[in-house]
Amino acid sequence: MKLKPLFDRVVLKPINSNTNKTQSGLILPDSSTDKPQIAEVVAVGSGVTGDGKETKMQVKPQDTVLYSRFGGIEFKLDETNLVIIRQSDILGVMEEK
Repeated sequence: MKLKPLFDRVVLKPINSNTNKTQSGLILPDSSTDKPQIAEVVAVGSGVTGDGKETKMQVKPQDTVLYSRFGGIEFKLDETNLVIIRQSDILGVMEEK
């Protein structure tokens, strides 16, 4: 199934990090670890906001971004964990050196 976000929303696929294990080898439950804040952009909306104003979309599919921890809605599509978020909740685009 394919999802096309509306307006200024962006669909992200969180990149999992191995934060559920401490340096000493203790395994932490998911509830005690921070959510990943780095994700790959899967799809981008048209850029028109809900009130009809047009905004330039700053991200594109396959970009790696840093996003706000508390922004967006998490959901599962075809067994893939995704987040849908407003572009304004994206803090930056990660670039190779």
